[in-house]
Amino acid sequence: MRDRIDEEITFRKLEVLLAFMETGNLSKAAEALNVSTVSVHRALHSLEQGVRCALFRHEGRNLKSTEAAQMLADVAQEVLALMSDGIRATRDAAGYSSDRLRIGSLYSLTINTVPGIVVDLKVRRPALQVELALGSNAELLDKLKQGTVDAALMAVPETEPEVDALPLFEDDIFFAAPANSPYAKLEAVDLRDCRDETFVSLGEGFVTYHGFVEAFRVADFTPNVTMKVGDIFSLMNLVSGGVGYTLLPGRVRGVFGDKVQFIPLRPQYLMRQTIGVSFLRARERDPNLLALMAVCRLRTRSVG
Repeated sequence: MRDRIDEEITFRKLEVLLAFMETGNLSKAAEALNVSTVSVHRALHSLEQGVRCALFRHEGRNLKSTEAAQMLADVAQEVLALMSDGIRATRDAAGYSSDRLRIGSLYSLTINTVPGIVVDLKVRRPALQVELALGSNAELLDKLKQGTVDAALMAVPETEPEVDALPLFEDDIFFAAPANSPYAKLEAVDLRDCRDETFVSLGEGFVTYHGFVEAFRVADFTPNVTMKVGDIFSLMNLVSGGVGYTLLPGRVRGVFGDKVQFIPLRPQYLMRQTIGVSFLRARERDPNLLALMAVCRLRTRSVG
């Protein structure tokens, strides 16, 4: 069985040892490491305690290394180099500061938000390869936790302690109807007047679906949903074709021209989504994510 390494022996103290061996002087080693001479002396002394043998001898006021210290320094050089390579390989495996950035996004954000962010990101980091994965809010959150995407442009998740988010903008939900709908002339739609209408919706993993359900809960009836789809553009096609009404976020307004009309809802049905870029707290210092956050902050300021 391999001998256990004493807790007094750390990577930082091995770095101090190498600095001392290279400079041959406590003061110069302290200057190279930007620490005090006392800190260097303590680190070297604790290394002696950790290896349980003498590494240095005093010659007057000077500290001189022994053959044992040189042996430990040679091993430390290899250990620190190997650990540095290992950390770099680990980061690459996790996508940390690699040459690619995997971004997840809601379908609805590919109209304006995603293209603008990608263009700005490429200006900031030309060599960075950006990969895009689309899905519902639930799917993107799962991909984020599993590490298959590095960041996700989606509705800011609630009660997720391992996830942090930078809000980008807020978006209201509207009543969506086909062209020439009888609802188009209304200043606002009261959902209670739509009990006899046919509706279409997104699937349960989408944040817009949750707003849809909540709005009809307030209206105190269950809508007649004849079809559910897996992306917002298919949903808008169904609305424009007269298959049914639905509720849609304002960010997709105008995508189908006048074929789909967006009518405000009465105040009691107001549903607002906070859209942002989410990422794992454990990776908040990833250089690629820091670049993405910087781009997003600039876009948020320009919009504000």
